[in-house]
Parts: sequence; C-alpha cells; structure tokens
Amino acid sequence: MRVFLAFAAPTRLWRCALDVPEGTTAAQALALSRFDQEFPEFTDRSLAMGVYGERCEPQRVLHEGDRVELCRPLVFDPLESRRRRATHRRGAGKQSK
Repeated sequence: MRVFLAFAAPTRLWRCALDVPEGTTAAQALALSRFDQEFPEFTDRSLAMGVYGERCEPQRVLHEGDRVELCRPLVFDPLESRRRRATHRRGAGKQSK
C-alpha cells in the first residue's frame, strides 16, 4: 500500500511517498522514509505525528493513502505571543492620544 509523509522544515517542505506492507505503523513508516538522514537535527527528539491533521501515536496502523505529518516543536508559545501583541497595541493607543 502507498502512504505519504510530510514535514515542514524551517527552510523547506519535505515529502516522501512510500510503498509499505499492510499493518505498517506510523513509526515504521517514519523509519523507512530515511527522515533521520534528511533531518539529523530533529532525530534527537520525538516529533508529534498526525494523520491528515489529527494527532496520532507512533503505533497507529496506517491505511492506503494515509499522510503522516511530522510536527516540529513550537519555537514560541502562541498564547504568550498574542498577549505581547495586545499589550503592545494598548501601549501604542495610549501614546497617540
């Protein structure tokens, strides 16, 4: 069966199509994809995985046509970033009066 893997690296989008036997898990597909050779900087930590945007465990058995998405860790906290923008907007509004 054919499955796909995708990873949004900081500088490029990586995609891989694999023909794997029935019963292959997401972790096994990742190992077969040679991801570790393409991105050695991400092999020392576990990446979150999802299939079509729905988070999954590495033990998930894949089906024909599944796309495994690898998610790198966030660089910043989105909630904290929103707070900083809101504080900045409030501060800029007070200065313009």
